Amino acid sequence: MKTPKNNVYTVSRLNGEVRQLLEGELGKIWLNAEVSNFASPSSGHWYLTLKDNNAQIRSAMFKGRNRSVTFKPVNGQQVLVKGAISVYEPRGDYQLILESMLPAGDGLLAQQYEALKMKLAAEGLFAAETKRPIPSNIQKIGVITSATGAALKDVLHVLARRDSSIEVVVYPTQVQGEGADKLICNAIDIANARLEVDVLLLTRGGGSLEDLWCFNSEDLAHAIYNSALPVISAVGHEVDTTISDYVADVRAPTPSAGAELLSKDAENKREKLELCLSRLKQSWQHYQLKTHSRMHNLNHRLQRLDPKRRLEQYEQSFDEMQFRLDAAMEKKLSNLALKQQQLTHRLNQQSPKNKLDLESQRLSYLSSRLKDTIKEKLSNSEKHLKYSAHQLETVSPLATLSRGYSITQDADGKVLTSAADASAGDVLTTKLLKGEVQSKVL
Repeated sequence: MKTPKNNVYTVSRLNGEVRQLLEGELGKIWLNAEVSNFASPSSGHWYLTLKDNNAQIRSAMFKGRNRSVTFKPVNGQQVLVKGAISVYEPRGDYQLILESMLPAGDGLLAQQYEALKMKLAAEGLFAAETKRPIPSNIQKIGVITSATGAALKDVLHVLARRDSSIEVVVYPTQVQGEGADKLICNAIDIANARLEVDVLLLTRGGGSLEDLWCFNSEDLAHAIYNSALPVISAVGHEVDTTISDYVADVRAPTPSAGAELLSKDAENKREKLELCLSRLKQSWQHYQLKTHSRMHNLNHRLQRLDPKRRLEQYEQSFDEMQFRLDAAMEKKLSNLALKQQQLTHRLNQQSPKNKLDLESQRLSYLSSRLKDTIKEKLSNSEKHLKYSAHQLETVSPLATLSRGYSITQDADGKVLTSAADASAGDVLTTKLLKGEVQSKVL
């Protein structure tokens, strides 16, 4: 198998291009998650893991960004963050570089609303060229709203006053609460399947952001966009704006205004003018969104090419090496402490003091034995001496003298044993037990 000569990647080049691809395609996102493994080293950067029940992603928030956060996150805390997907090239890990952080719940709905609005605008759902014209001769109007709401009463009252010939078909649905967006989508699908009306009026009265939240559904936005029937959105009061208002072909500020747009009277010209102004306003809003989206993308590309991002990568790498160095130093110190303990133990075992103590004990033992031996030797010598003395005394001349005998010697000191050994005139010395006597042989 031949090795390809062209387009052979290095690991660094691969990770770099993956980072550019992720940063260029996804851009900035909002994420609701739980904080874990939070770390704040001396560099001032924050490193953490964001997770839910099934997955997790490593994240970093550099000190230039986290200074604006009004709280310090703790493990287990639920947060709402905004950031850009990137790749930490030295490890090949993809991560989220955070720009802002809020406790979960603070502005979550508003952030979700803005995020979805940006997404749908980028997909072209708000484009003016996709808007369908409102029929000029309306005979039937389909109203999608609550059958018991005040909005339906206002719409019927306006239509009866302005043009009683217009027929109204009500597609009743829930317009508030969990699952309401699915029911509204179903009502739109039913109206498109029947094709019994000329236009659809999607409406309800005013309320809080939570009350109107079902009209900020992505599914509902696509249902309106894909509707074969023109759709007018008249949700809430004039100050309320929902995703359905941006996607619809025409936005009316109130339910009554929506009914007026769909009916004609002597003020038809004014209504057409208002319709044109509304369309113009929608086009301007779409242009603003498109321009904002383009500026956002350009800003994102600028940030991606900014040397600051590379510096942040290096700073993150430095922090990681600092973590590893601290761990290695701690392990090294632990090993050295253990080795020191082992050497101390061996030194204690090999210490001269132990040998000296042992030799001292041995010397003491030998000294004791020597004393005992000397004492025993002296005792034996004393006994032997006494015995020898006794034996000596037995054969000693003194013992003989003590029994009354004497010893006679000539002048030369020779002991005389016979009288024949003495001659006349010899001087003899006789030794007695006590003293001696000299005599002369006659």
